[in-house]
Amino acid sequence: MLDVTHKAQPVLIVGGGIGGLAAALALAAKGRSVHLLEQAAEFREIGAGIQLGPNVFRMFDRLGVTDAVKQLAAFPSRLVMMDALSGEEVTGIALGDAFVERFSHPYALIHRSDLHAVLANACAASPLIRMTTAQKVTGFEELEDRIVVTTHSGGRYEGAALIGADGLWSSVRQWLVNDGKPRVSGHIAYRGVLPIEQVPEHLRSNTMTLWAGPKNHLVHYPLRGGKLFNLVAVFHSDRYDEGWDTRGDPEELHRRFEGTQPQVQELLSRVETWRMWVLCDRDPIKAWSRGRVTLLGDAAHPMLQYMAQGACMAVEDAVCLADRIEANGDDVAQAFKSYERERYLRTGRTQLMARLYGEVYHASGVARELRNNMLRGRTSQQAYDSLEWLYGETKTPLPQVDEALERV
Repeated sequence: MLDVTHKAQPVLIVGGGIGGLAAALALAAKGRSVHLLEQAAEFREIGAGIQLGPNVFRMFDRLGVTDAVKQLAAFPSRLVMMDALSGEEVTGIALGDAFVERFSHPYALIHRSDLHAVLANACAASPLIRMTTAQKVTGFEELEDRIVVTTHSGGRYEGAALIGADGLWSSVRQWLVNDGKPRVSGHIAYRGVLPIEQVPEHLRSNTMTLWAGPKNHLVHYPLRGGKLFNLVAVFHSDRYDEGWDTRGDPEELHRRFEGTQPQVQELLSRVETWRMWVLCDRDPIKAWSRGRVTLLGDAAHPMLQYMAQGACMAVEDAVCLADRIEANGDDVAQAFKSYERERYLRTGRTQLMARLYGEVYHASGVARELRNNMLRGRTSQQAYDSLEWLYGETKTPLPQVDEALERV
């Protein structure tokens, strides 16, 4: 463990979301002092349900929060894809004992705010982590032996290094990479959460279910041990350039899902107020560090939601980054370059596969028939094999392109 005390220069982290909090915990576990700067008035998370694959549970083990996460999560019995037009089950993945035996950890569903609270509470309990709110970072200066960050309120903070964990619209990224706005996908997500009592019994199930339609899909699953029911409706639209957490238009939502199964229509009708997000990502990049400054999570490699890996990749980043800092001692610039090299192919692959999954989910015409024919006869073993690169404990080489497509 590094010989670092409270008096040593802390690592500065901009952004108090899931990735920033995980990075703080990972660094504190290595003996590093951390100062988290959050622009909001409090540490909190916007959103609803997220999915947690086995890969992120390995990181939770490293952070010491696995038990706390499991207490707040729901554990589905299956992942299911339904055809939203015909009503047939296209494919399913069992998540029971065989899944856990294969990947050593479960698949879980959790409210984003619950996961955020677990991480925030763990950070607050650490004497090595300082958390400051209402600090919008406006710039930074890299000196020979430290970083100096300035904020809109006149704050000035010094640290040994700076980690930008400030999300899709990262200002730290623009100072480092300067690649403009994120890529607008043309896909719109409407999210809603219902008390389980408001969901008809015939529509309840302990599954993560995806209804795949032409240029749309609906996802639903339980949260908080089955007390809540999470719905995410996604459709293609060119009406919006950008947006985050705004009120949706129910009329447009129902119009985009015309022709889908009665179960889909009934679920959509149950939600009176929807929150809307315009889905964006960026092309993968190989380098997101410079000197004593680096990026993490969506700031480094934002991805579409179709592989449910955005938060998982951010937590993986956090653990990897802390490991690299420990391995490189006081040479944070070398540590950041080592972190990039270890992460960019895995995160880049996940970004691109998320785009591909979106096309598969939203297929129509012949593409829809081919998708259903390819996936309909897939065995559990084949499904697990297709996920080994993502969920497996060992790093697997990149497969050939045709093999990757076959395993979607």
